[in-house]
Amino acid sequence: MSKKQFSIIQLSCISILKLAALTFTAMPATPFSRSFLISQPRFNHYINPIFRSVTHQLSSSPFPFNVKSSTVRFHCALSQAAETDSTSGGRSGALSPTPPVTGEVKKIDVNPPKGTRDFPPEEMRLRNWLFNNFKEVSRLYGFEEIDFPVLESEALFVRKAGEEIKDQLYCFEDRGNRRVALRPELTPSLARLVIQKGKSVSLPLKWFTVGQCWRYERMTRGRRREHYQWNMDIIGVPGVMAEAELISSIVSFFKRIGITESDVGFKVSSRKVLQEVLKCYSIPENMFGKVCVIIDKIEKIPVDEIKKELKALGLSQEAVQELLQVLSVKSLTELEERLGGSGEAIADLKQLFSLAEKFGYSKWLQLDASVVRGLAYYTGIVFEGFDREGKLRAICGGGRYDHLFSTFGADDIPACGFGFGDAVIVELLREKGLLPELSLQVHNIVCALDEELQGCAAMAANILREKGQSVDLVLESKPLKWVFKRAARTNAERLVLVGNSEWQRGMVRVKILSTGEQYEVKLDDLK
Repeated sequence: MSKKQFSIIQLSCISILKLAALTFTAMPATPFSRSFLISQPRFNHYINPIFRSVTHQLSSSPFPFNVKSSTVRFHCALSQAAETDSTSGGRSGALSPTPPVTGEVKKIDVNPPKGTRDFPPEEMRLRNWLFNNFKEVSRLYGFEEIDFPVLESEALFVRKAGEEIKDQLYCFEDRGNRRVALRPELTPSLARLVIQKGKSVSLPLKWFTVGQCWRYERMTRGRRREHYQWNMDIIGVPGVMAEAELISSIVSFFKRIGITESDVGFKVSSRKVLQEVLKCYSIPENMFGKVCVIIDKIEKIPVDEIKKELKALGLSQEAVQELLQVLSVKSLTELEERLGGSGEAIADLKQLFSLAEKFGYSKWLQLDASVVRGLAYYTGIVFEGFDREGKLRAICGGGRYDHLFSTFGADDIPACGFGFGDAVIVELLREKGLLPELSLQVHNIVCALDEELQGCAAMAANILREKGQSVDLVLESKPLKWVFKRAARTNAERLVLVGNSEWQRGMVRVKILSTGEQYEVKLDDLK
């Protein structure tokens, strides 16, 4: 190749590079440019062979030419174009960037995102055990199971009451320019579903769910950024009997898993206590939700900070002092002396404590006027489950929310419910030494003694599975020592061995692993 020919080819290669760069990177991100990239995905397909042919001729010439550098520049141009198109809202994947020519693959972080969890088999067994108890108790009380999307409209959770939850949302704008959020709680989704169903459902409704919730909040023991939550709700019953039934269901759950009234109790109060105090000091009704959010911080921040925040809302020194004194009351008798016996708050609380006697869980209850719950929608009786040693945060909580539906533009319906997270209860069970031992367990291990008999072993396994028996089928040719170790690890009850001599007679050998007893049985009689 002459020097003149080399120069011509080199100029051709440079022209191709410039054309690719201009086409894929210099074009403005206009609808035209994006549509061109989308409608002409074969452009790269045609340019590449021409470019490679030219660079091959150059590389075989005696004159210096950096083929690798030029190739990288070309690929970078294509990659940059694809990225530009994707970030500007075009169809992702219209042009697939060519992988880098060289470079070491970076090892990924194998830990889940902060505040979230993996559930390997041993953790999954515990989760299933816990959820099964949630569901079984719900069904014992006649509740029906429901579920909702994890992704909801952001507006469903944004209420103008200064709640912390507004700042804890995992929210974003989707590709349809809609504001959406991962649900931080389940009650608003329940309200949405009830409104959607309208008159097609008959009241009262008794519904439950176990769902995953997401909150970007500071993590402490028993508090993560994702958790699962058991909710039970009664829609359409205005009386305190509904709250009494809900607390009874939680007590039944605690008893079922070995928790007693000496381990756990319920702090009970009513939002109406606050209302009555604020009414005495002419505090506007629209301030009520904001006051509740502040009062909910009583055990979380110093009292002086509580006073400061209440005064910032416009409460007088006298009103703040009286409010804090009432909230310190731990006796229903003393609360009645302060508020008088004619108000709804005292009447509701008296009825609840009376019903607790009838249900048989009065020893679990105690009055604590400072309990208001942090969500703005509660309107009446509220309660929290707590560990009596005071080592953990609230185990569960709930109450009445008669005015939630009107915040979504619907007619109000009397309602109450509770939320019970999966994290704190596991910490409590661990603290009390009550976590169950949940190991893997199968009925049978089926193993072929010769590789040629693996299909026969599969037949034996299928016979047992069709009869409802769980089977761990050994899928490779393994020595018996390995099979026995496997049986011990899976807590298998029996070992079914498929050997040549037995199979020719239509039999298999069975060994009961707990006793060592062995016998042969016809394949059809295997059960």
